[in-house]
Amino acid sequence: MRLRICCVCALAVASAAAQTKPTTQNLGLTGDRFKPLTYDEMTPEQKTMIDHLLAGERAGTGGPFNVLLRSPEMGDLGQQLGARMRFHNSLPANIRETVIILTARWWMAQYEWNAHKRLALQVGVSPALVDAIAAGKRPAGMDPQMEAAYNFITELYKTRQVSDATYQAAKEKFGERGIVDMIGTSGWYDIVSKALDVDRHPLPNGDKPELKPLANPFP
Repeated sequence: MRLRICCVCALAVASAAAQTKPTTQNLGLTGDRFKPLTYDEMTPEQKTMIDHLLAGERAGTGGPFNVLLRSPEMGDLGQQLGARMRFHNSLPANIRETVIILTARWWMAQYEWNAHKRLALQVGVSPALVDAIAAGKRPAGMDPQMEAAYNFITELYKTRQVSDATYQAAKEKFGERGIVDMIGTSGWYDIVSKALDVDRHPLPNGDKPELKPLANPFP
């Protein structure tokens, strides 16, 4: 009896997941200033971008993609970069997600913060570090790897350059490829954050914005 209940529950979960997975008939696109498009409304180029999204590792259309559909050739190249930075990044997962939430904090991108705060916590970023970034404070007690990434990204945003000491510390922890992946990750999520901010993209499930306006997002 117990096995039967477990099987029924598993089937229910699988069924719910299947129902929520986007399809060309139900893309689940959302937006504010940019009207959500249906597949039938799209140009061939827009359909190509959507087909690639649905077939790719992301297997979804959430976030900035309703906006980026307005320039589908750029959007399609962008989603490929985004998949590379998210799923095939040389950075450890906790560092990657910290770079993303730092980028979201810089742009006060509420949707991106909402999504990647959860992912950051899931891959082991401490709640205290997440809270400090949200508040515009320097996190205490960072390990050397996290501190190297934090210093690199925040210095690059604040000063538009990186000192020799900050560069060398990042190179020692992540190598030259890791430095480029930090640049690529923050660069892709710059595009994402700006697209979502311009759209005034709604938060899911009635969630409330967490980020407050700050004169200096990074101390």
